Amino acid sequence: GIQLLLHGLCSNTSVKSLDLKGNNLRTMGAEALGKLLRQNKSIRSLTLEWNSLGMWEEGFSFFCQGLRANNFLQHLDLRNNQINHQGAGELAMALTQNTSLQELDLRWNNIGLLGGRALLNCLHSNKTLKRLELAGNNVPGDILKAVEQALDHNQDREAILSEAQNQVNILSKEVLSLKDEKNKQFMDFVDTVDKQKEERARSEKMSAARVSQLQEALDEQYSIMNSLKTKLQMTEAALALSEQKVHNLGELLNAMKQEQNCVTECHFRELQQQKQEGADREGRLLHDLSAASEKNLLLRNQVDELERKCKVQQDQLFQVKQDLTNTTAELKLRAVEAEERLEMEKRRFKQSLEDMESRQVKEVDRMTQHMEASERSMHNRIQRLEAIRISLEEELSQVKAAALTERGQAEEELIKVRSQARLEEQQRLEHLEEKLRLMTESRDEAQKYCLKQKEMVAEAQAKAKQLSLYADGLRRRLDELQQDLDSKEEEKVTELNKVKVELQEQIRHLEAEHAAQDGLREKIAALERQLKALSSNHREALLDKEGEISLLLEKLRMKEAEIFRVREEEAQRASFLQNAIMAYVQGSPLGTHSSRK
Repeated sequence: GIQLLLHGLCSNTSVKSLDLKGNNLRTMGAEALGKLLRQNKSIRSLTLEWNSLGMWEEGFSFFCQGLRANNFLQHLDLRNNQINHQGAGELAMALTQNTSLQELDLRWNNIGLLGGRALLNCLHSNKTLKRLELAGNNVPGDILKAVEQALDHNQDREAILSEAQNQVNILSKEVLSLKDEKNKQFMDFVDTVDKQKEERARSEKMSAARVSQLQEALDEQYSIMNSLKTKLQMTEAALALSEQKVHNLGELLNAMKQEQNCVTECHFRELQQQKQEGADREGRLLHDLSAASEKNLLLRNQVDELERKCKVQQDQLFQVKQDLTNTTAELKLRAVEAEERLEMEKRRFKQSLEDMESRQVKEVDRMTQHMEASERSMHNRIQRLEAIRISLEEELSQVKAAALTERGQAEEELIKVRSQARLEEQQRLEHLEEKLRLMTESRDEAQKYCLKQKEMVAEAQAKAKQLSLYADGLRRRLDELQQDLDSKEEEKVTELNKVKVELQEQIRHLEAEHAAQDGLREKIAALERQLKALSSNHREALLDKEGEISLLLEKLRMKEAEIFRVREEEAQRASFLQNAIMAYVQGSPLGTHSSRK
């Protein structure tokens, strides 16, 4: 029945929890469970309490193979399944490759010391298991404590990884938002430049149309002047008056020339002011670049300080390791001294046995007193060793706490550095926006100045129309005025071209600044990557050092167990010698005589 049920569940995708408690599963059932764990991808919780799976070694090994291949099961209950140390070893082999199981309940089995060690060794490679219940399995207390420490380490590691992932996600979102904002700003700037180009093209078209209209008006005036020639031939008497008027017009022309010279001088001064402003802007940009380089140097110095702090922490950990090695050497020396003292005591016991024939009653009392004193001294030494072990464990806990606090401080410093970099980028963006605003204001002023010049040209053309109504003698002067106007228009065109070139140069400077900002951002990203690599290396080093500390603790526990075993053996030997002495005393003639009395 269980085979049919599990065969049907192999292709099921809706069942999340399966409870098979107390169903007397045998080898076939265990094999079917292994197949289910290999093929099913939806079951997250499996309860197999009271099934005695550990009695069937082949079936349980097949079940462990299925657990090794499964990457979806999260909770497994194997209470009261008669699992021995071999089954625990197979479970440990499966857990080394399983990456999904988070809770495992093995209470009330028969795992023992070997099975507990196998499960403890598998926890060094398994980083996902958070809960492991081993009550009622005859597992020593030191192994249970080591298992709890490994599980706590896994939980801390998952918490740190989740925090790091959240920070990476937040930073990636911020970087994307900054990129989008920069792209939007660049596109807006490009749109404004295109609009300015379109406006300039429209103004050029309007000026060309006005020039064509002026030329048509001049042609009409030429026709009028031809008609006036005939009238002037008929009216010679009015020549005097016309000469006077021509004199007045000459004065007016001189005044116009003076005004034009003044206008050209003002325009030249304004061009010089614009050039000076451009030089000032270039100096400001260079100052900004130097400030950015100084900030980069400050960031590099901060990174160097962080590296120095990491080195100091590594030196402290190395000193802790040396202290541990020194304490272990001291413990070894003390153990050797205890063994030598025990050998000396054995020799003394042998000599006392040889002398017991002459001194029976007195020697027995003295030996008993000596044995009690030796036992007291051994108890005192054992208590001292335990006190030393407790002090070493406290020092290790203090070192761990210090390492955790330093790691928190390093993370806070990283957060501060990132916030400072963000604030500096915002300030730079605001400075660039102010520069763009100043550029737009200067462009608007230049456009206003061009409009004023166009109005002045229109006024001059109107005056020329009035002058063209006069006599033929003014034709030459009108031609000269037209030539002057053409030269002025050419100068204005050249000036407009210069302004365009200057604007293009400013645009190129802005593009260069944008490229420099991109380079700075890339450098900041590289620095952040280096900081992340340093933090990851620091975390890995801490993990390795914690593993070494756990190994040293295990060695200390093993040595304590050996000392305890030696103490028990010596106690057994002492009791055996005491019994032998008492038997010898009772079997001797003095003993029998005293017993008869």
